[in-house]
Amino acid sequence: MAVDKEALFRPRCPEQDVELPGVGTVRVRGLTRGEIVEISKGVNEGRDMEPRSLSLALVDPQLTEDEARRLIEVAPFGDVELLTTTVNELSGIAGRAAKEAYKSPRE
Repeated sequence: MAVDKEALFRPRCPEQDVELPGVGTVRVRGLTRGEIVEISKGVNEGRDMEPRSLSLALVDPQLTEDEARRLIEVAPFGDVELLTTTVNELSGIAGRAAKEAYKSPRE
């Protein structure tokens, strides 16, 4: 069966609604491999990774990177954790850090 070449280039990251207690429902999507690679470039000791990924992943409402930083500053830890965990699952990267740590030699 031949693949429609154009189908390869269509956005196809899954989306999901996430309920934030006391706030409402937001919609997030998975990140593309290209976005994940870009997010990891030039990351300042991990400080920029979370706001960058949230600004890309939040579909409704859409947030700029600065707005994502504001959210991280005021939101409970559990809300941000829920968002990032959901985005990681939708992106297909959930649990990868744990697997990589397991492979690392112990000192």
